[in-house]
Amino acid sequence: MKRLAVFFLTVAAAAGCYKGDYYPVSPDGGDYGRAEAADASYLPGSNGGQGGGQAGVVTAGEWNDLDNWPFWGKLMNTKGDEQTVGFADVPAYWRFWTDRRVAVLVKDGQGVPKPGVKVELFSGSDNVWTSVTDVFGKADCWIGLYDDKYQAGSLSLKVDGKDMPEAPAVTSWTDEAVALNECTVDDVAVPQPKADILFIVDATGSMSDEIDFLKADLLDILKKVQNSVSALAIRTGALFYRDEGDDYLTRTSAFTTDFSKTIDFVKKQNAEGGGDFPEAVHTALEVSLQDFDWDSNARTRIAFMLLDAPPHQDHQGVIESLQKSIKLYASKGIKLIPVASSGVDKPTEFCLRLFAIATGGTYVFLTNDSGVGNDHIQATVGPYEVEKLNDLMVRLIQKYLG
Repeated sequence: MKRLAVFFLTVAAAAGCYKGDYYPVSPDGGDYGRAEAADASYLPGSNGGQGGGQAGVVTAGEWNDLDNWPFWGKLMNTKGDEQTVGFADVPAYWRFWTDRRVAVLVKDGQGVPKPGVKVELFSGSDNVWTSVTDVFGKADCWIGLYDDKYQAGSLSLKVDGKDMPEAPAVTSWTDEAVALNECTVDDVAVPQPKADILFIVDATGSMSDEIDFLKADLLDILKKVQNSVSALAIRTGALFYRDEGDDYLTRTSAFTTDFSKTIDFVKKQNAEGGGDFPEAVHTALEVSLQDFDWDSNARTRIAFMLLDAPPHQDHQGVIESLQKSIKLYASKGIKLIPVASSGVDKPTEFCLRLFAIATGGTYVFLTNDSGVGNDHIQATVGPYEVEKLNDLMVRLIQKYLG
């Protein structure tokens, strides 16, 4: 798979931030994702998961930073030294600051969580973030997500266009628990029993294993989902992308209720091109919003993004494009679920986790347990279960479909 990049370390070292090995040591002296766990399977030298993998089957883990907020806050407050790399510089590098979170739970008068409800956060008269509740009635808004110097005025919430009576509580990186703002709204529109699922895939030369996985398993995944949630009308689509200078930048297959069209499109794709480490991630996100008719009345909208390389962080306008796309994802209620493949380095891991956090998604990463493909770095997370990627994707789709 794609070789590990050093561009993050090179840029950061020039600024005097990073020296030496980029694998971190936690504030407690342990290796995150291993020593933080209670059992020995997470110690250095283990396979990093709970249980072994079966040869020939792609395996993966999942970690939700929104559900493990104290852990994330600890990471973001971990500073490095001359021997180790901390993560306190990650937000400035990617220009995503998640230190002011407004977590919202919307229910009706009977206490039932309400999906599909628009939640708007205001600072004074400025709308600073818009989100949409998921099937659990939850949504997150962010203050100064793209500007750590942003000075918030008086905060207020609108839920389904209605002003909430109290200023919202804000959760920081140092808080041990998430301050949940519970809002009650009656007479809200009920989302339609429909769902949109998009597969965004890096199709450069290092992604052969992942594309082969999709070709082999996508039909099985979709059949399992359809059988378990037969009451929902599900549309699927696909977007493959490469990079500037390759024989194409993006190829798409529009949303359709006919799974075979999506599957046939995927089966025709292959992995070629690339050449440097970063790829046109920002273009893929732009096209996923511009060229796909996301159903605003659907109960659920999910985008799986399979990739092994970061955006072109140092190219003009790329970060701004990423910020705009992620904000639009959140405002449309589209959960972005990255699937990190072999070749992903630490800077890319945290870029993808930031995408997931800002859109209410979760982070998925391939593991070495299956013996398939090249090496995968140990994710900087707490204890997790190793699952077959097929089963994990089905589980997540079912979870977010409700």
